[in-house]
This record gives sequence, C-alpha cells and structure tokens, in this order.
Amino acid sequence: MTGLSSAAAAAMIAACAASAHAQTAVGTLADRVTEARAADGTYISWREHVVDDEATGGVALRGSDGLVVADLDRDGFADIVSVHESDDQYDGVPEGHVRIAFGSADPDRWHLVTLAEGPEAGAAEDVAVGDLNGDGWLDVVAACELAHLIYLENPGPEDARSGAWRRLIPSITVDRGSFIRVFTADLDGDGRLEIVSPNKGAQDPRRARQEPRPISFFELTGDPLDDGAWAEHVLTEVPWPINSEPVDVDGDGDLDIVAGSVAEQRMMWFENRSRRGRFDFVEHPVGLLAAEPGGEAINVHAFNMDYADLNGDGRLDIVTFDTPPLVGRRLLWLEQPAEPAAAWRYRPIGSYAPDSIVGIAVADIDGDGDRDVMTGGYSLGARGSDTPTPDGALGRLAWFENRGADAGWVRHDFSRRQRGMFDKFVPRDMDADGDVDFVTTRGNSGRYDGVLWLEQVRSAEPRASFTGARNEDSPEVPLP
Repeated sequence: MTGLSSAAAAAMIAACAASAHAQTAVGTLADRVTEARAADGTYISWREHVVDDEATGGVALRGSDGLVVADLDRDGFADIVSVHESDDQYDGVPEGHVRIAFGSADPDRWHLVTLAEGPEAGAAEDVAVGDLNGDGWLDVVAACELAHLIYLENPGPEDARSGAWRRLIPSITVDRGSFIRVFTADLDGDGRLEIVSPNKGAQDPRRARQEPRPISFFELTGDPLDDGAWAEHVLTEVPWPINSEPVDVDGDGDLDIVAGSVAEQRMMWFENRSRRGRFDFVEHPVGLLAAEPGGEAINVHAFNMDYADLNGDGRLDIVTFDTPPLVGRRLLWLEQPAEPAAAWRYRPIGSYAPDSIVGIAVADIDGDGDRDVMTGGYSLGARGSDTPTPDGALGRLAWFENRGADAGWVRHDFSRRQRGMFDKFVPRDMDADGDVDFVTTRGNSGRYDGVLWLEQVRSAEPRASFTGARNEDSPEVPLP
C-alpha cells in the first residue's frame, strides 16, 4: 500500500464511518450479519474457542496477558504458553500463573499444565520461548511484574508434558521493580540467545512514572540454571519503559530493538551493529511527522506493535496505535524513512472510539495478498462485574481490511463485550482449513479470563458476525 493522498484519506475515513454505522444499525456487533468478504467472495465471520480458563482447567486464571505458540514437546502440534497476572487489581500480592496448553490433532483438545505459580510467577505479564541451553528443546522465560524474570528449562525427552521443569529466578533480576515484556534473540550472531526485557519500575501504572528505568538484555555466559551465567547489558534508561522488541528494522539480517517510553510518549530503535562476541547498538529516535501538512498530533509509545512493508518500498513499517493517555483510540502505521535520522511519517488506518486498542496483529485475513490488521480492545471499567457503560471503553474485537492505497481501510467489528482485554494475538491456521485464525488471551473479565482462539469462518451466505464459546459471558454491548 502506498501513502495516502488527502482524497484517499478522506475516502478511508468515510468508509470506516459507513462500516461502523452499518455494524451498529441492528443489535449487537456479534448478532449483526457480516458484510466482510474474502477474496474468493465468501463471507467472513468468527467463532470463539476456549483453550484454557477457570471452568476448563480448574485454575482461577485472572489477568491473562502474554502468550507464544510453539511446539515444546516436538510432537508436531502447536502448544500455547500463556501467562496470567492472577489479580483483578494492583494489590501488590505476588501471585500468578505460567501455563502450557499442549496441542493435539484436534484444535479443541488440549493438555493443560501449570508450569509456575504463586510468588515465583508473581504478576506474570509476558513470556518468550527459545532454546536457551542449546539442547534442542525450547525453554520458557517469563517476565513478572512482581518483580523478576524466571527461566524454566524444558525437560525434553524426559517428557515436557509431565516431567519436572527445572527453574531459576536470576538474582540479577530480583526485586528490580516490574519486568513488563520479554523476548529471546541472538543479538551478536554467536548462536546463543539473549533475553531482552524492559523494566517499567512498578506494577501499578500510577507509580511507574518519572524515575528512569532500564531497557536491558541479558547475556548467558554458561548454563542458564547457573545464577552466575546471567550478565546484564543496559541499552538505555528511560522513565516507564514499555517495550524492547527484537526485529530487523533496517533489513540487514540482524535483529535490532524497537522500544518506547510511556512517560515521555516517544519511541526509539537501537540499530544492531554487534559482531560475534561483541555487542554494539546505536540509538535512533522514531520522530513522527503527520501524513499531511498540518495533520493532527499524536502520542505513540510502542506498547504493542506489529511490522510489515505496507507501501512496498522495501523498508519495514510499524503498525501501532496512539496513546491518549495510555491505550489507543486510533490505529495507524508508521512509514520508515530512507535514512535512520529522518522522521517517520504516521498514516491513519482508522478510529476505534469509544474503545481503546491494546492488541494488534498483522496478517492477510481475507486472502487477497495484502496485510490486514486484527485488533483487540481494553475495557477500562470494573474488572470483577458487569456494570453497564456503553459509552466507555469496552472489550472489543475488530479487524481492519486493507483495500489498497485508493480505497484505504475498512473496519469490521464483530464483538464488543462489557469486559475484556485482548492483549496479544498470534495469527495461525489452527484448524488447517487454509485461512488465518488467531490465538489470543482475554483479561479484565473475571472468571472469563484465559486463552482463546478465534476461528475464521468462511461461508457462501452471510452469517452472524461472531459466535461466542460460552452460554454465559460478559454481555455484548452495541456501539453507542
């Protein structure tokens, strides 16, 4: 997709407004008959499947956040590793869960295991996998907001499903504040993975404000179970770091790091110039220019992002959302400039008002060869009860269809529940039918928190936009 002209931008806004009007004209978003269509002419709707929640797994999961999809037991089927803060409020109690749903040939049959719980998984917020000890089996590392990293070693041939996962909370990470994200990446090309993680300082966002906190990566100089093998490298310190995601921004074959500061409402990326055994990073700002002269100012801090070359210029662009003041009301993409020192242009995709975007994933949803965007909302009301607030920010699911430079983007809403925080989406064809489904977590919903997958359903005739997995759930609420 190329940059939008003023006329094209106006057409995009009108299309999004028309789509939003059509989707609220009759009942709830879930009940509305879908108008979304795939490239082959079939209609697109969605069906929800529960992987893990309180009713399914018998564990009172709360505050479900990060997840990754990978084959941990090497049986050829996808497994899901998820983390759950296990609270409905910022109470400072170090509880949490790290869970694995081991997959099978049937995407509705899972073997559920608790990998870590209680204080060792205190307010677990994010998770990553990687072969950290070099034995050929994927290990797990989780970022806990209260207040450390935890490494869990895959027992491998001893049976990943039922064997004991040895673990270490590295002392270098203990009582450091609040680790908010975690990734694994080989940053210097030596064949060993590093662990990349920002620390926002405190779980409660009201306390994670001005004091500079580190964006770090941890080098493993030996066995990850050896506490002395963990060495920290600080990239920078900023107030309230929110992300530090390894991605090849400049297309040179190594992994750079994209990061952001909430308190400063800014993004930056660290160009990786490392060589084997020597780490070297250069910081570049992600300064922003409006797509059109005099365009509206925005705030962006890089909480959740995805990446794609949307204008076909060979450079990777960033899909994210604005942040007034914490989570987004508008989806947008940032066009990478030719030179690292130049400003990135921000280009609108569409409005999400009155709801707030938190989760995003780029994928070709409709099968037409370009990139669309799945989004999830962040309900900002009560987390433990359903209090009617139709004009407030609720738990919404919607995807934005990319119709090209001239036609812009069209938003397809398909669910809006009173409670829900859809923090992370992983695109994957779960049922092997040739289209893209999404694995996601749901938080802010009390006993409905947990792990889900959203099945993309294609039909010759239009159907209801969304079919929930439960007979009882937080109620669907129309858009105001």
